[in-house]
This record gives sequence, structure tokens and C-alpha cells, in this order.
Amino acid sequence: MDFDSLSKEQQVMVAMRKTLAQVIKDTTPEPGMIHPLSKDTVEDIRACFALIAARERDLMEEMGIENKARPHFTDEVAKSAEVVKFHKPK
Repeated sequence: MDFDSLSKEQQVMVAMRKTLAQVIKDTTPEPGMIHPLSKDTVEDIRACFALIAARERDLMEEMGIENKARPHFTDEVAKSAEVVKFHKPK
């Protein structure tokens, strides 16, 4: 779905999610260093992500769109994919 084709509320949700994610990337310290954000702030950001995801789900349901996207590992074989073994010719 193209960003411009989304409703204003959907555009706000996408912008908020992307902005929060960028704040997390920008403030995540190197291993062993103290995080600059307080634990309460981190929990509030998590709560915001949960609310954004819930509202995005609600909006998709209202539009009659089923979201089948699920997170997966990069080395995970897709369930719809079929693994084909190749044999070296003799």
C-alpha cells in the first residue's frame, strides 16, 4: 500500500512508528554503556508501539483488509516456498 493512498490517521500511525523507531536507533548505546533513556521512558515507548499496532490493526479490519504479514527470521524458509535439491550431474 502506497503512503499517499493511506488515510490521514494511517499516515500519522506510520509516521509515529517510524519516528519512535528512529529515536530508539539513535539513542541505543553500545554494549556495556548505560542507556540514556530512563526505564519509564522505554516502557512508555513500548506502550506507544503497542497502541500504534493495535490501532493499525483496527483500521485494517475496518477496511476489510486481512494482514497476513508476520515477522520471520532471515534464514527461515517460507512456508509457501518449496525447497528443491539439485544433484551434481555425473
